[in-house]
Amino acid sequence: MGVGGGGRSWLAQSVKQQLPPSPPLPHKGGGSTPRLRLGFTTNRRAFITLAGAAAAWPLAARTQQAMPAVGFLHSASPEPYADVVAAFRRGLAQTGYLEGRNVAIEYRWAENRNERLPELAADLIRRRVSVIAAGGPAAAQAAKAATSAIPIAFVVGADPVRLGLVTSLNRPGANLTGVSFLINDLAPKQLEILRELVPKAKSIGVLVNPGNPATASDAKELQAAARTLGLALIVAEVGGEHDLAPAFRQLASQRVDGLVVVSDPLMFDRRAKIAALVAEHALPTIYPVRDFPAAGGLVSYGSSLTEAFRQQGIFTGQILKGATPAELPVQQSTKVDLVLNLKTAKALGLEVPMSILMRVDDVIE
Repeated sequence: MGVGGGGRSWLAQSVKQQLPPSPPLPHKGGGSTPRLRLGFTTNRRAFITLAGAAAAWPLAARTQQAMPAVGFLHSASPEPYADVVAAFRRGLAQTGYLEGRNVAIEYRWAENRNERLPELAADLIRRRVSVIAAGGPAAAQAAKAATSAIPIAFVVGADPVRLGLVTSLNRPGANLTGVSFLINDLAPKQLEILRELVPKAKSIGVLVNPGNPATASDAKELQAAARTLGLALIVAEVGGEHDLAPAFRQLASQRVDGLVVVSDPLMFDRRAKIAALVAEHALPTIYPVRDFPAAGGLVSYGSSLTEAFRQQGIFTGQILKGATPAELPVQQSTKVDLVLNLKTAKALGLEVPMSILMRVDDVIE
């Protein structure tokens, strides 16, 4: 209800209730004739207060309705990504946006079923979000396919040009930009580190998700690196949690000497389960981010996932402030960390070479 129309009736009634009755005015006949007199001088403050309240109410309502909404689209499930979401909100806060205060966040999780991503993206569009924050290659591609009008800020662990998300890193073009962090491109280096830890290895297994758009290029680069190192590479596909145990049985039957876990939201989501299976099969394994060694894995080499999502939050806030994605260059992470879990190394009976110990950035005892 505005100040006009019914609002004026409400205001008049409220003012009338605040004013004392006016005394009768004298007239020439000596008596008095009852006449209404507005005590404006003595009740001016009450009148202004009520008028201000009437005007402020619709203004507050309009401000609340104008709160922008961000659509957070991810292919995994929320619980394992709690720290990642917190980092995203920190990035938003750095640009002045606090969830629930001046920005709303609509979360959409595909629960590791990438086929749900197109409909989840369409739902965010129907809700008229101001920006879509897409986590992972599959979510970013689903968002791009769903809209060319709503800005998209992505986080991917692979080359966004190769994935077809942007035309170039410096000039993204269209409605997408975001963060590309060094994980997938480091797979060959991860293989080299694993070879240092297991120098007598002859064959190495690789866990990949066939539903991840970056999988094909990852496998190709790993195959080339394996040939250079004289290693046989055995690929095991994991499209869902139900594939994990069979994949490890496959690798065990082929007697692999080590394992590379390729960066993927599903793998991150199920990192505790993977660590348990690795321990069961006593496989020296290298991972893409430190969260795996923190969960009991052996070693990781890659960029920080939480830092990448914090940067995504900053990009999202900049877009909310009016920045155009086409003019925001894609940010590439340049810092990589080597993280080693010494307890797991001892449990596997590995003697960590000095070449590794001298390069380690973080040791988990």
